[in-house]
Amino acid sequence: MADSGRVSHAMLLYENEGCGALPLTLAFIQYLNCRNRKDGDSCGECQSCRQMSKLVHPDTHFIFPVNSSRKIDVQKPVSESFLGLWRELVLDNPYFLEAELYSKLGIEGKSGNIAIAEAKYILDKLSLSSVEDGYKAVVMWLPEKMNAEAANKLLKIVEEPPARTVFMFVTHHPDRVLQTIFSRCQSFRVLPLQKDELERALIDDFGKGPDDASMQAAVSGGSIGVALDGMGEREEYSAYMQIFKDLISGLAFRDLQAVLDAADMMSAIDSKEKQKAFCIFAGECLRNIFLFQQKMPDLAVSGREEAAFWSGTAAKANKTFSRKALALIDRAVMLLDRNVNPKMVFCDLAGQMFLIF
Repeated sequence: MADSGRVSHAMLLYENEGCGALPLTLAFIQYLNCRNRKDGDSCGECQSCRQMSKLVHPDTHFIFPVNSSRKIDVQKPVSESFLGLWRELVLDNPYFLEAELYSKLGIEGKSGNIAIAEAKYILDKLSLSSVEDGYKAVVMWLPEKMNAEAANKLLKIVEEPPARTVFMFVTHHPDRVLQTIFSRCQSFRVLPLQKDELERALIDDFGKGPDDASMQAAVSGGSIGVALDGMGEREEYSAYMQIFKDLISGLAFRDLQAVLDAADMMSAIDSKEKQKAFCIFAGECLRNIFLFQQKMPDLAVSGREEAAFWSGTAAKANKTFSRKALALIDRAVMLLDRNVNPKMVFCDLAGQMFLIF
């Protein structure tokens, strides 16, 4: 696309969280503006490449979910206020997870959003001439967090942008992106890595030990971001696994009180983003149970310690349990996004799972 000069004006890259859509986007923009492309890659030496490698290219603008922060005191938070923290995070680890962004920005426990002020910022920036006489680019990370008012203000420029201008949207949930934006983009799926590819990347690119890399490659669903987070957050992984095991134990023994106790532990997780992260974790667990039920354990994302648990649960659970429970978890995430009381959300989730196990 770049070599032919026939570049789509709006592209949406969708991925499982932490699978590399953002670094791919940054590499694409760098290649577009590189003065001395070599063998299908940017040179890394021209001024444009050096600026892009530090995320300070004057014609590339970043938009991401924000909220009021304990780190930066602004009345109306917008992405521009947090650009320094954004650059630090991306340069340190471009495969970061949503919860890591919120922690970096100091907005843990809140929902990030992309409001109309961001749309005004984009329109102002794109009204100016290109500084480097190359492509102007807008990178929006998680467009599903954009409200309807902001999307409506951007519709015309996304559909008919100025010459040599590209919009790059990176999403984890394409189904939640407003249809008015989604329909104006060319979509690309960024696939998870194969287990051996992920293991090799963790060893070669991030300097991880072979044993840790092998274990994380087995349980991270092909996501570099999830693998790196797991290596640094084994305590959190263990806590999530214990809650899920307590839930399944209560379901298997038809102990409603134990199930409700597990629901209390879910609601006690100390931020909404972490509660949503637990739901994603539980969804992966349900996928593994389903694969064991289908006699396909080799496809399960599983370490040796968990394999016996998945196998035992698969034998006890109803054959439709995983599918129905995953729908219930998706609903729980939706309710959390709408600020429903977590205690009510998880109590209802646990009760419904008790009925279908």
